[in-house]
Amino acid sequence: MLAVITMPAMAEDNDRSWVDRIRFNGDIRLRYESIDEDGVPERSRFRFRAEFGLVADVDDDIEIVLQLASGGDDPVSNNQTIGDGFSTKDIGIDLAYVDWTASDKLHIFGGKMNNPLFRAGSVPLIWDSDLNPEGVAAKYTSGKFFGTAGIFTVEERGAADDSLLYAAQAGFKFDVGFDATVTAGIGYFAYTDTVGNEPFFNGRAKGNSVDAAGNYVFDYEDVEIFAQFDSEIAGWPLRIYAHAAQNMEVNNEDTAYAVGAKIGAAKQQGKSEFSWTYESIEADAVIGTFNDSDFGGGGTDSSGHILKGKYALSKRVTIGGTLFVNEIDRFQGTEHDYRRIQLDVDFKFD
Repeated sequence: MLAVITMPAMAEDNDRSWVDRIRFNGDIRLRYESIDEDGVPERSRFRFRAEFGLVADVDDDIEIVLQLASGGDDPVSNNQTIGDGFSTKDIGIDLAYVDWTASDKLHIFGGKMNNPLFRAGSVPLIWDSDLNPEGVAAKYTSGKFFGTAGIFTVEERGAADDSLLYAAQAGFKFDVGFDATVTAGIGYFAYTDTVGNEPFFNGRAKGNSVDAAGNYVFDYEDVEIFAQFDSEIAGWPLRIYAHAAQNMEVNNEDTAYAVGAKIGAAKQQGKSEFSWTYESIEADAVIGTFNDSDFGGGGTDSSGHILKGKYALSKRVTIGGTLFVNEIDRFQGTEHDYRRIQLDVDFKFD
């Protein structure tokens, strides 16, 4: 609402009207999902995700981004399950941040923002694709080098110290010949005030170790390495990727890694894409609240395969499917199979 109200006043500063300063975007995704977990009754459900956003130019070097999304307050999912007596569904603020282009090499962000950190192959080993952190961050790019640093408020507590996330990442993207590139780098992520506090968001451990009261027993200080190879084969885009992380604050169950490949790109009518990823996430390798909400049912202490396919019916309409073939709860001593199938139809506009 504030963005719309302030635009006419700013139009006095240059020749662009407030209408020219605003760009809208959004999507609706319809999904059928089936979950088959050993020892648990099989579940089938229909879901949807709805997102509506705008980008408004405040000045030549400043823009604000606002987005509303379905799904309520879950930090790692905008999905909403269909079927609760035709009830009104939840919607919330998914994005609300300022993007300041401080120079042609430096962007500074503040608010609830798109995740500024690079993810090799877009794998959700540490961060779910729907996660939008809250705080301040800076992103610098110069030639082959890129770097990102941020301070994010994870949990604000009135009667105790807040939990913060300090994040830093640096890497290089360089040509290796034959129209191929390699992107590689390292990252560091440290949470404060975890031990003795309940797990973030809703108190669910999601694979992480907790004490009898349900509170974290470890700190989480992760170092990551990643690499991504991009090329083309017979006219098909090809991507091969690897990503690994280790929690330096524990001596056991401290490692997560992912490897995979993707071929194709479903961005134009008639185009398709296919990918395979293998992930292994030990119980205390990363914070379970924030990584993939679908893999192994969400959280850590899981391993297995992710198979995806997508086809573009048009530039803005795609159909696709995802199969998760996972094993979960090994560290808890109750290892069992987990299968999940998702069939999607996605409609976008911008």
